[in-house]
Amino acid sequence: MIGHIHRIAAALAIGVVAGAAPAAAGELRIATLAPEGSLWMKQLEKAAEKIAEATDGRVVLKYYGGGSQGDERDVIRKMRIGQLDGAALTSVGLSMIYPGIRVLQLPHFFADTDELDYVRKKMWPYFQKKFREQGFELLTPGDVGWIYLFSTRPIRSRKDLERAKLWVWQGDPLASQLTDKLGFNGVPLAVPEVLPALASGRIDACFGSPLAAVALQWHTQVRYMTSLRVVYGIGGMVMRSASWQAMSPADRAVQQAIGRKLTRKTIERVRRDNDRALRALQREGMQIVQTPPEMVAEFERTAEKLWHAGVGATYTREELDMALRYRAEYRKAKGR
Repeated sequence: MIGHIHRIAAALAIGVVAGAAPAAAGELRIATLAPEGSLWMKQLEKAAEKIAEATDGRVVLKYYGGGSQGDERDVIRKMRIGQLDGAALTSVGLSMIYPGIRVLQLPHFFADTDELDYVRKKMWPYFQKKFREQGFELLTPGDVGWIYLFSTRPIRSRKDLERAKLWVWQGDPLASQLTDKLGFNGVPLAVPEVLPALASGRIDACFGSPLAAVALQWHTQVRYMTSLRVVYGIGGMVMRSASWQAMSPADRAVQQAIGRKLTRKTIERVRRDNDRALRALQREGMQIVQTPPEMVAEFERTAEKLWHAGVGATYTREELDMALRYRAEYRKAKGR
C-alpha cells in the first residue's frame, strides 16, 4: 500500500499554481489538494463518471488534483472570480468560506466517529444555509481521519513537546491558538511546503492522519507517532452558487443523489484505509509513542478552554452550543 501511494503522491508535494483551462459547455472545474491516484481522487472521479452518464453528458466534472490550482486560499479566490466552479476542501478551506463550520472539528471534542456523524448530520443543513449566504453551495461531507502528531524524535514529555518545531497549517487560527496555549513552537506552512521542511529540518513534527501522512510522503521523514488522537479531520465538497444554479433542477438532483451515495462509501473507505495505513507504517518501522497520562490530561483541559476561546473569533456561541447540545443528545441516547 505504501509503495503504491508513494508513486502517486508526489503531485501534491510539488504542485504548481496554474489557471484552470476555460470550461467547455456543461463542464464544471473542480479543484482539490488530493493527489492524483489517491483514494479521495479516485472516488471523486468515479462520481464524475456516474454523473456524466446519468445526465447524458450535460454535467461533466473536470478535476484539478494534487494542488495544481494552488493552496485552498488560492482555490477559493478562483471560485469567487469564476475561474473555478467548485472544490473538495479540508476543514481549513471550508472555514475560509464560513468559519463557523470549525465547530465540527474541535480538538478532543468527539469520542468516536459515531458522535461526529450524528452531530455533523444534524448541523449540515444549518451550514448549507450559511454557505449559501456566502455565494457557495455546501454539498457532501468528507473525512480525513483521526489526526495524530508525527515527529522525527519521540515526544514523551512536555519538554520534548516544547523543543519540537511543529508544522501549523498556514491560515488556520484554531491550530495557531492550540499551539500557543500548549506552548508549541509552531511553524506556519502551506501543505506542499511540509515535506521539504521536514527534509531540511525546518520542522521536525507535523499533524496528520496515517493515510494523509503516507499519501503526502511525510512518513518518509518521520519515525514516531504519538498515541494521542488530537482531533478528527473533516472536509467537504463546495460549488459556487452561480455554477450550481446554472444546472437544471433535474441535473442537480442527479448530482446530489450520486454524491450522497458515493460519500457514504468514501467515508467508510477512508476510515478503513486509515487503519490499514497505520498498520503498514508500523510494519515499516514507525514507532507509536504512548502519550503520558499527565500530557493527555493537560491536552483535554486546554482543548476544552479552546472550544470557548473560539466563540466570537471563529464561530458563534449559538454554533458551539448547537454542537454541544447534539453531542449530549447522542450520548444520552446511547447511555454514555
